[in-house]
Amino acid sequence: MSKPIFVINGPNLNLLGAREPEVYGAQTLADIEALCVEAAQALDHVIVFVQSNIEGELVDFIQQAGREGAAIVINPAAYTHTSVAIHDALKSVDVPSVEIHLSQPAKRESFRRRSYVAEAVHGTISGFGADSYVLGLQAVSNLL
Repeated sequence: MSKPIFVINGPNLNLLGAREPEVYGAQTLADIEALCVEAAQALDHVIVFVQSNIEGELVDFIQQAGREGAAIVINPAAYTHTSVAIHDALKSVDVPSVEIHLSQPAKRESFRRRSYVAEAVHGTISGFGADSYVLGLQAVSNLL
C-alpha cells in the first residue's frame, strides 16, 4: 500500500460547525474528515487526518508526514499568520504540501493577509469551504 496523505488541521478547527458558521460553514471537522476520506479513495489514496490546538503537535505531525507520508494538506488556521515553526517544519520535509483554508483570508482582517506557511508549500487553496480540502487533496495527488 502506498504512503498516506496527511491532512493536518490547526487550532480551533475542532469547533467547526459551531464557531462562526457564517465564516467557516456549518460542517463539523468530522464531516470534513468523511469528505476527505471519500475524496482520497476516489484518488486511490488513504489519509491520516489529525487536528491539534498546539503548535508543537502540528510540527510533530508535519515531521511524521515527512517520514511516513506521501504528501501534506495543511489547514494551519491561525498559525498561518504567526508560526515560523510550522514554516520551518514544512521546509524540512521532502513531500509535496498544499496549504488550504475554508475562508478567503485576503478578504478578512488585515492581519490574516500574511501567511508564513505559503512560503513553504507548493500552493495555497482558499475560500471554497470544505471543498478546499478536496481541491487540496487533488492538488497533492497531482504532485505525486
